[in-house]
Amino acid sequence: MLKDHITLQIRYKDFIRKISETETVYGLKDDRGYATSYSNDLEYEDGEPVQIICFWSDAVRAKSCVYNEWSRYEATPIPLDEFLENWCLGMNSDGLIVGIDFDRNLFGYEAEPLELALEIIEELRKNDKSLILRKFNDMEDMENQIRDVLKD
Repeated sequence: MLKDHITLQIRYKDFIRKISETETVYGLKDDRGYATSYSNDLEYEDGEPVQIICFWSDAVRAKSCVYNEWSRYEATPIPLDEFLENWCLGMNSDGLIVGIDFDRNLFGYEAEPLELALEIIEELRKNDKSLILRKFNDMEDMENQIRDVLKD
């Protein structure tokens, strides 16, 4: 169990590093939308598992999950700025969780969207990188607004 937890932590940190480097996230998409799963750990108030939308740090890892119920899906790149502004914020509003670099067995890290966004911003800043955002003045503005939401 501890080994699994450590593996997931490493995978999560690698995901943040890699997407910050490439400025691209991958999802699996078909004509009905993006690949989803359900949390093993978190439940809504009604006892139903929290829904997860899965994302990967590279196309190869995403494509490795194209089988069984996801056999119709294709690895689709998403620019990092769009992922932060639209996906992370939208998923938070919708009460969803981000599935990080899941494997074929749907084993992966489950992240709160706003916490993930803050860690991505931190990684970008650490590497002197910046993104041009459409809904915020800059990354600092986005970070401050997310922190305000998390305080409430």
